[in-house]
Amino acid sequence: MLQRFGDVAPECEVKFAPVNLQTVEADGTFSGYASVFGQVDLGQDLVMPGAFRDSLAERGARGVKLLFQHDPNEPIGVWLELAEDARGLFAKGRLMPEVTRAREVLSLMRAGALDGLSIGFRTVQGRTDPASGVRRLDKIDLWEISIVTFPMLPQARVSAVKRQSAFQPREGQSRLRAPGDLPGFARALRRGAALMRG
Repeated sequence: MLQRFGDVAPECEVKFAPVNLQTVEADGTFSGYASVFGQVDLGQDLVMPGAFRDSLAERGARGVKLLFQHDPNEPIGVWLELAEDARGLFAKGRLMPEVTRAREVLSLMRAGALDGLSIGFRTVQGRTDPASGVRRLDKIDLWEISIVTFPMLPQARVSAVKRQSAFQPREGQSRLRAPGDLPGFARALRRGAALMRG
C-alpha cells in the first residue's frame, strides 16, 4: 500500500501487523514484532530476513518515528529498540504520557480496540514472482512504525505493554477480529493494496 507523506518524503509503503497486549507496567512502554519474516501478508508481500539490517544500522531506533495511523502530524512516542532476530523486526517503544493522543492510544490498546502495528518504508530491493504474484522484499528503508487499527500481517504481535499509573492501568489480552466475513475482508484488503500500488 502506498501513502504519500506530502513534501516531507517521497511515497512510502506501509505494512500492517496486529498487536497482542498482555501486561502493562510502570512507564508506558510496549514491545513486540512490527514485522515477521517469511509470512505472506494480505497484500501479497513477503519480508525476508535481513531486509531491515542496513536501514537500522543507518538510522537506529531513534531515527524511526513512532506515529499514530501513519500520520506524520501524530507522533505519539519514541522507539527505544528496533532489532532483527530470527523471527522478524522486534520493536520496543514508549508512548509519551504528556501527549493527549498517546494517552488515548494506550487506553484503546488496553481495551483491545487498537491492536495493530504497521511499518512505513520504501522498497530498496525486491522482486515479484510472476506465477504467485508474491513480492519478496529483500531490502527495506524503514521510516516509521505506527500503531494502527487494521492489521495486514496476522503473525506479528506485540507481547507486552508497560503500565503508567496515571493512565488508569488495566490487565487484558485481546486480538483484533476482522468483520464477520474474514475471507471477504482479506480479499478487500488485497484489492485495496493492489490499487494503491498502482
